[in-house]
Amino acid sequence: MEVWNLSWLIQRLSWPDLFDILLVAGLFFWLFYALKGTRAAPLVRGITALLVTLALLSRIVRLRAFSWVVMQLFPALLIAIPVIFQPELRRALSRLGRGRFFYLVPQHEESSEKMLTAVLTAAHQMATHKVGALIVFERDIGLQDYVETGVPVDAQVTAELLTTIFDHHTILHDGAVIIRDNRVAAAACVMPLTTAFLSDRHLGLRHRAAIGTTEESDAITVVVSEERGNISVAHNGRIIRDLRGQRLESILKAFLMPGQPETAPFFQRWRRREPGRPSAGTEGERR
Repeated sequence: MEVWNLSWLIQRLSWPDLFDILLVAGLFFWLFYALKGTRAAPLVRGITALLVTLALLSRIVRLRAFSWVVMQLFPALLIAIPVIFQPELRRALSRLGRGRFFYLVPQHEESSEKMLTAVLTAAHQMATHKVGALIVFERDIGLQDYVETGVPVDAQVTAELLTTIFDHHTILHDGAVIIRDNRVAAAACVMPLTTAFLSDRHLGLRHRAAIGTTEESDAITVVVSEERGNISVAHNGRIIRDLRGQRLESILKAFLMPGQPETAPFFQRWRRREPGRPSAGTEGERR
């Protein structure tokens, strides 16, 4: 019983022990924070709860055969985890490599406002005339592989440019426009399609490409339906449909504008969050 005495443990902890504990805690914090809000989060919680339950059960009941099976399967589990959570791990490592896990690279707010205004204007114009469109906003994870599948543009984002690109009479209308650093990087880009089952049959290839792109990266996609003239926003493998006016603008600002809770990393959100401001994640998780 003396081993479990808290004061006894504290007296025998050295500085290397404290650093070791903080390092392990920081590693798990980084891992869980990277998976927060992703489709893998419920799976991680389920696996963790199952492993903890089985470990306690084997300790209490002394299930020797079962413990041996678990120990034999543990190396295979270490190989399976990177395969199952490959998109989430790639996203986290990419953010860490860019040095943007704990802070944001400063952006020009005025330039972002003009870009967003142009996209909103073009989206509403195309929705009114039922012109199909797919606009992809690159964020932390680069989309250069998909940019190279299209036609380089490297131009300022304007409503006139976007509506011209997606006009049925132009060659570039069949594909996606990728916006990088508030500029149109390329048009007619081929984006990955989601393999998930979509219950609504009205969701065509553009919507599948919008969802598939957000499954492979942290990009934000805006889709204008050619059939119905509806505007949708996809993020993290989920899609928010039938958006108009202020609601569409507020969602895109929450995702794309600097200083918003959804886009700001943990420590910056803790410093800069204003009292009473709602989090953008609650809106982004809706279908």
